[in-house]
Amino acid sequence: MIVIAERINATRKSIAKALKDRDEDFISGETKQQTEAGADFIDVNAGSNPSEEIENLRWAVQVVQQNTDLPLCLDCASPEGFETALKLVENDTVMLNSVNGEEERLQAIMPIAAESKSELVGLLMDDDGLPQSVDDRLNIAEKIIERADKEGIAVEKLYLDPCIQPLSTTPQDVGNVIEAVKKITASFPNVHMTCGLSNIGFGLPYRSILNRIFLAFLIHAGMDSAILDPTEPDMMATVFAAEALAGKDDFCMNYIQADRQGLLKPE
Repeated sequence: MIVIAERINATRKSIAKALKDRDEDFISGETKQQTEAGADFIDVNAGSNPSEEIENLRWAVQVVQQNTDLPLCLDCASPEGFETALKLVENDTVMLNSVNGEEERLQAIMPIAAESKSELVGLLMDDDGLPQSVDDRLNIAEKIIERADKEGIAVEKLYLDPCIQPLSTTPQDVGNVIEAVKKITASFPNVHMTCGLSNIGFGLPYRSILNRIFLAFLIHAGMDSAILDPTEPDMMATVFAAEALAGKDDFCMNYIQADRQGLLKPE
């Protein structure tokens, strides 16, 4: 499971304030906590104020890089933001979050990802909006993969996101997402599947338990990545346990190693 740590996101009030105040200590602390919790990428989203997003992203990228050796996932609305931030990235590996099936977005982002040799998150939505069915997701996945291939982007660099919608408003979509993950991974075994995990529990109490149980379902269906909070209690334990139970951890060696590293029961 490739864990993309979500906490440095300007939709969180504390992060928006830290960006505005240029609070290096706060961003540094968030970076270190997520690194120590077992993240593989640190997502950096500075989009609280569109007029200041690019400058805030520049600042945040530099602060985050000073506090982790992990690669970054640049989460930005504008192509200009990606181009600016990529110039500051020091790690050989970087991820762009995101492209989708909208024609304008494909034309704007695909060339940037190709030129920078970035990993790329692809949201399974298009000009018609959010997907409503399994077939919608599969069709958009095929479109994104085809366009990536034309740009010279290997399928292994794509992280497709089936666009999880809140359980409280679209309960029928849970089954659609799980089935879409199964079908897409069967059709394109080398593509990665990721998701914004916390969307599932939006508006409901005890979101953390919904997050963890749904993640276990998704891992069993074939998902191999997620955008989540690795510091959430028992989240990383759920990742390792679900992979072991899904037959994706030979002889439970990753589970055992995670225990030795203190990742199953972080203090």
